[in-house]
Amino acid sequence: MSEVSFAVRDVAVEPYAVAPILTARVGVTATGDEPVHAMALRSQVRIEPHRRAYTDDEAAGLLDLFGPRERWDSTLRSFLWLQCSAVVPGFTGTTEVDLSLPCTYDFEVAASKYLHALREGTVPLTFLFSGTMFLRGANGFGVQQIPWDREDHYDLPVTVWRDLIRAHFPNTGWVRLGRDTVEALAAYKSARGLTGLDDAVAGLLAQAREEIP
Repeated sequence: MSEVSFAVRDVAVEPYAVAPILTARVGVTATGDEPVHAMALRSQVRIEPHRRAYTDDEAAGLLDLFGPRERWDSTLRSFLWLQCSAVVPGFTGTTEVDLSLPCTYDFEVAASKYLHALREGTVPLTFLFSGTMFLRGANGFGVQQIPWDREDHYDLPVTVWRDLIRAHFPNTGWVRLGRDTVEALAAYKSARGLTGLDDAVAGLLAQAREEIP
């Protein structure tokens, strides 16, 4: 029977990916006399917002998610960000594996709203590990489940997230609109000879500001 533990050593931007991806470097340690032939590793990555403090500007950006500060005792709860998996080749003792963390900048996703609101500091993450180990011993192969209590905490610098988004969406963001809204916005743009939808939205916002008493 082998005991296994995990340690998240680094999370960095994957520099040559077509889509926004972070790569987590995870140390894997197995104790016991039997070498590990292979490991099918799974991980849940959760954001734990209660593990850090927030400035007033950050709190304003989190209003949609958690409400005003006076409600945070009941609303600031851990939530799922990502699920990922990897195959760990055979090893004895300790090895390292890369976990790919595909990200999105869709503001309809709670994690994207949360990450966009942060200005400084770190993102408090918890990696929950599970999966299957295939052991190679004197009597052939055996299968062992990774215990469900294997986890590790990691504080991701906000600058890493911002570097990722800047690389894939320079000076832009994503907002999902209904088809009718997109068609109406496009018609507004064309009727006024504007060059892009950004100009159409900027014009409508300027008009709205003038109408506010």
